[in-house]
Amino acid sequence: MIANAIANVFRGERARVLATTIRVCNGDFELAEEAVQDAFAAALQRWPDEGLPEEPRAWLVQVARFKAIDVIRRRIKLRSIVETEPEREAPEVQPVQDDRLRLIFTCCHPALAREAQVALTLRTLGGLTTEEIARAFLTSPVTMAQRLVRAKTKIRDAGIPYEVPEPSELPARLDAVMEVVYLIFNEGYAATAGDAWVRRDLCGEAIRLGRLLVELVDLYAQTPAPELRGLLALMLLHDARRDARTDEAGDVVLLEDQDRSRWNRAQIDEALALVPLALRGGRGPYPVEAAIAALHASAATPADTDWPQIAALFHELYRRKPTPVVALNRAVAIAMWQGPADGLALLDELGTALEHFHLWHAARADLLRRLGRTAEAAAAYREALARAGSEPERRFLARRLSELASGTR
Repeated sequence: MIANAIANVFRGERARVLATTIRVCNGDFELAEEAVQDAFAAALQRWPDEGLPEEPRAWLVQVARFKAIDVIRRRIKLRSIVETEPEREAPEVQPVQDDRLRLIFTCCHPALAREAQVALTLRTLGGLTTEEIARAFLTSPVTMAQRLVRAKTKIRDAGIPYEVPEPSELPARLDAVMEVVYLIFNEGYAATAGDAWVRRDLCGEAIRLGRLLVELVDLYAQTPAPELRGLLALMLLHDARRDARTDEAGDVVLLEDQDRSRWNRAQIDEALALVPLALRGGRGPYPVEAAIAALHASAATPADTDWPQIAALFHELYRRKPTPVVALNRAVAIAMWQGPADGLALLDELGTALEHFHLWHAARADLLRRLGRTAEAAAAYREALARAGSEPERRFLARRLSELASGTR
């Protein structure tokens, strides 16, 4: 019983303990991580005999703080930090002082490379090990460890402040934070390579970070954050379908073929309540993407899908985010509404921009198949297969090719 309670405290409080300890350590990530690890080790030794303290997080922060100060005192050149450090942890009187918000914006500082931002966010706020992060992004633990060390060194040497941006700077800085969270989610939702198409741990971590951001930014800015609500709703809606997106063998199941009774209705309901709030004042892409996902989630059957409205929303999304990938999705929506010939004409206009993107070839192949242009469809499927990275996607494309050859699709 006590072991489970300790494990729950560690999972629930690690990020807050680490965030506060980093502030105590004047932004020294490595020292703070060592001190927090020592505090957890002390808790494992003492709590089974003494029982959980009334305020476990405060206990951990205090122990980590003292251990960090012991190290700092041995560093003569940093003695001034110790002398000015208060003896007791200051209470969090105002929400703006939440150290987790400081930590998020430090990890996602524009001075750091994007891959470093993602890795550092997962390591510090998510508590993932270096090995877990390396496995998620298909690199070696040594490479990932080096990436994390370089990021922490950059924060220290460049003097990146451990602080929340001023309210006037918040919108620009928040965009980068949301991009990092969505990158984490997307790698979990549709892995770019490897044996598994869905990484539930990364999806769950991104959603947790999204909820945390909504809570903290609302308190800090004292106003609702529609873009954040749009991002959270979008992730919840996509993740709600995860159990139906693959079969028992781990193979891809398309949206139109999914068993909708397996969708997570609680997550869908939570997200549907967020979408109107996101659209009200949200000027970026996430509220519109969430609205598109909401229409899919609200359709009881594939035939009930409101394709005209989805196509209209993709027009608006392209206005806000004019990228070839958005144009690809708009073309698919138009194909579902007006017919495969109209969609294919739009897809062909994107060939120069997307010729190396496997999903462009896969979308063309599907529309060519629907038009009965079998030889061209087979060629497009082969192009998609040659470029796909994840094994589940490769198996799906190979199965489509086989079905096309046998005339079963």
